[in-house]
Amino acid sequence: ALKPAVLYFPGGGFTSADHEKFTEMRYALARAGFVVAACEYRTIPSRFPALVEDGKAAVRYLRAHAAEYGIDPARIGVLGDSAGGYLVQMLGATSGEKGWDKGDFTDQSSDVQAVATLYGISDLASIGEGLGQDRVHASPAVTEALLLNGPAFGKSEGASILADRQKALAASSLGHIRGTEPPFLILHGSADRLVSPKQSERLYEAMKAKGDDVRYVVSQGAGHGDLSWYQQPVIELVVHWFQEKLGAPAPAKARTGAGDNL
Repeated sequence: ALKPAVLYFPGGGFTSADHEKFTEMRYALARAGFVVAACEYRTIPSRFPALVEDGKAAVRYLRAHAAEYGIDPARIGVLGDSAGGYLVQMLGATSGEKGWDKGDFTDQSSDVQAVATLYGISDLASIGEGLGQDRVHASPAVTEALLLNGPAFGKSEGASILADRQKALAASSLGHIRGTEPPFLILHGSADRLVSPKQSERLYEAMKAKGDDVRYVVSQGAGHGDLSWYQQPVIELVVHWFQEKLGAPAPAKARTGAGDNL
């Protein structure tokens, strides 16, 4: 029988894409019956939308090779942490939007059927909201500004992420919550000092207000990418949620609800 697939996108602050992270969670997904893949993507100095185009190309690749890998092309989910969370949120929020598909296998759809994001970024212009880091994030040298506007030397003049609010929003998942999004599982740590928990809160609120299938789980006391994210309760939560949304046999009923705490 064909199996659902989960494609993992690693975090790395938009400067690296180490696709060998989160092995425990990926093995758990494989044991639960998913075909699991991991994706490298272009990082700085490559500018937006290069990484989104890469993410969509990876989804199309899996669909184009679905028969070879035993994948059900109608059941592909994506998982990402931090900058990888930003990327999978973009993949989900832009499902159905045309114009992002560049490169190979453009006869295939890049839409995804489920998105799980861990401490991801939903609005490039407010990553540090409430964390007392306004000066850092206003700099044209901070990573999100480099991603969107390029460096301030050579032919590029660079710019702060705050220079063009609409440009930043168009490069963020919050700027695309308008169609019909696939189911989202949003996880964030209450003690995250790198990416504000408000990033996940605002995405959840926007999707909930539109009637999307969305669940938001706060991990109490968890920081950004710390050891709490590699523990069994988090792994089981993500695996069960993908089983529920993509139709793999579930060993246990996943909890339902919103605004839960881990």
